[in-house]
Amino acid sequence: MKYRLLHERLVFDHVFQIKKARIKHDLFNSGSIEEDRFCFERGDSVAIVLYEKDTDSLLFTKQFRYLTIKERAGWILELTAGSIETHEEPEHRVKMEVEEEIGYKLNGLDFISSFFVSPVGSSERIFLYYAEVNSSDKVFKGGGMTTEKEAIQLVKMPVIEVHKHVKNNQFRDAKTIIGIQWFLGHTMYGNKAFQAL
Repeated sequence: MKYRLLHERLVFDHVFQIKKARIKHDLFNSGSIEEDRFCFERGDSVAIVLYEKDTDSLLFTKQFRYLTIKERAGWILELTAGSIETHEEPEHRVKMEVEEEIGYKLNGLDFISSFFVSPVGSSERIFLYYAEVNSSDKVFKGGGMTTEKEAIQLVKMPVIEVHKHVKNNQFRDAKTIIGIQWFLGHTMYGNKAFQAL
């Protein structure tokens, strides 16, 4: 199976970028097709599943997300996350986001996976990590960057409550759902809480 990028141009450039491309690619039943495709150029991001050992809780951020108002009040729970700057290492960015958003210092970091958020129309990849902390590791203020007009609240949720939120479809953010599912399937904490239900 082959493809050719015939041409690509920028059609929108304000805060975010949108590109338009002409693609020619093979079909599964032989032959090929030419078509126009649009890409929302979002850049890469990081996110992290944070488990606070001494409280048996996962740490989330709560913040306003304009695009969610169609079904909720606009404030949703998410993993700590942020956009990677040009030439920045994902590990550095995720540590900075944890410090800025919820105020914790990370001592260790495990890579889980990277994935496209919505490959049908967005370029964004997320690099997902896992770390364990204690409540004593909260040594910074958190709350987000006022210069970026962020207003972020730390939410500590016991693992048993996380299970209930998952069962009741209360998490509405894809990276958060992926991170939680990884946690519940790969750590003894998630399995312990699942057996208690």
